[in-house]
This record gives sequence, structure tokens and C-alpha cells, in this order.
Amino acid sequence: MISAPVKHTIRKQILDARHHLPPEQRRSKSAEIEARLFGLTEFREAKVLLFFASFQSEVETHHMIRRALAEGKRVVLPKVKGRELDLFEIANFDRDVIPGAWGIPEPAGGRLVALADIDLIIVPGAAFDQQGNRVGYGAGFYDKLLQGHAKPTVAIAFDLQIVHQVPADRHDVPVKKIVTESRTITASSKHQASSIK
Repeated sequence: MISAPVKHTIRKQILDARHHLPPEQRRSKSAEIEARLFGLTEFREAKVLLFFASFQSEVETHHMIRRALAEGKRVVLPKVKGRELDLFEIANFDRDVIPGAWGIPEPAGGRLVALADIDLIIVPGAAFDQQGNRVGYGAGFYDKLLQGHAKPTVAIAFDLQIVHQVPADRHDVPVKKIVTESRTITASSKHQASSIK
């Protein structure tokens, strides 16, 4: 896996930059990302969403989850189980979510949901390029989850997380769209991308 050292360098550089984003900027940029995400056709048409509960310096999703539930969406969150993710539907973010693996907010329990029942997957990550390739946090949870599935995927990230190129391994699964505070990037299957302001 030749790309591993390069990914490690990209991950460290981008996460350092993201951690230094002032909290007020993180909140305002997250609100802009939320507006773009909720405006996407794929999001509006989706009935069942796989979200992630944000942690530390990630794009803030807690308000997004509460809003999606209030708008009548069904929301599913991942829970770490060994080397994979189990998916549980929640009904109330404040009641159903507790600190889990590494302190990351996870569903306390609830109804297990199959990936086949999910309409749209909101994907986290450390860095992305405009072809939809991503650098995760190193555990490979989402690559395992998405392997062999053609579900619509949208990553949410700050502009500072978009890099020129991410080295892609055979097992890596690119996302189909990336939403930042300033643009929506649509990645093509031919590893080319168009950027929509």
C-alpha cells in the first residue's frame, strides 16, 4: 500500500489546519454547509439518511441531525463494532446518542438498519480531492461499509479539507459529491470532477 505514508501526511496536515479553525468560524461554516446539504435534490428526496455525529473539529452535524428528524426524515447513525460499523436508527438525538468509541457520539441502541434501506449516506473524512477520493481517519470503517454498494454518498467538509490529489488504493471508495461552505463538488466516475459554486 504505497499510498499509506502519503495519506498519513495529508491527514496530519489537514487535521492540524482543521483543529486550528476558530470555533465561531467552524459554526458559521457548518451552517453554510448545512444550507447547501439540505438544498441538494438527493437530500430532499431521501427518506432515510445515514448521518455521522460530529466530534471535535469536524463539520458540526448535531443541529443537522435534529433538523432532519424535525423535518420527518429517518436518521441512522453508525456505531463501532469491532472493525466494522453497525447502523442504528435514532428518534431523538439528545436522548438516543451517547459517547462511544474514542468518545465519538454513537447511538445507545435502537433498531438495527441495513445499508440497503438507506437512501443517502453522509460521509465524514479528513481530506478529499475533487475526484471524490478521501482520506479517512485511518480505520477504514467507511471503505468497508461502502465496498460493493452503489448508494448515493455526500461528504461534508470545510474548504480547507479539499486537496489537489488523494492517492487512491484499490479498496478505497470515492464519494459522489462533496459539500463545503462555498461549493458543491460533483465527482465523476472517470475521476474527473466539476465544481458548482
